[in-house]
Amino acid sequence: MSDPWAIRPSHLLAVFGCLTLVACARSTPAPAPGASQAPPAVAYEAHVAAGGIAPAGGALENPHAGDAAVAKAGEQLFAAMNCDGCHNPGGTGWVGPSLSDRRWRYGGADAEVFSSIYYGRPKGMPAFGGVLGIDGVWTLVTYIRSLPLPSDVPTESWEQP
Repeated sequence: MSDPWAIRPSHLLAVFGCLTLVACARSTPAPAPGASQAPPAVAYEAHVAAGGIAPAGGALENPHAGDAAVAKAGEQLFAAMNCDGCHNPGGTGWVGPSLSDRRWRYGGADAEVFSSIYYGRPKGMPAFGGVLGIDGVWTLVTYIRSLPLPSDVPTESWEQP
């Protein structure tokens, strides 16, 4: 007669299988306290809408516009996030475009600059919204908008004055 409490190989296999399933189960982590939703898309005239019907866009407003202390913190964040690796210290441009010459491919309003940083752009600009969050991106926007116009802009604008 066999011992009813004896561990059988089939029992070990079943327990191991259950533990494996539990360990491999994927779950979505709960959002961090105070985390917010992604900001809405920015609507502006340069967007091309299919069928001529533009999707609804949100109105984004820089909560730190003109705040010198936030701009100073943004300068430090610009260096810490290695933005100066592409845009050069002071945002004068290198591998990435100049951020101080007031010429913008995707729009230079605060909300448009926010969108470029938060969501990224094709061919080189990574999306930093997931790393920095909304307030971090606004801090960078405040810094970028505070940059002085260089005395010598290397190329001329195609627009007529």
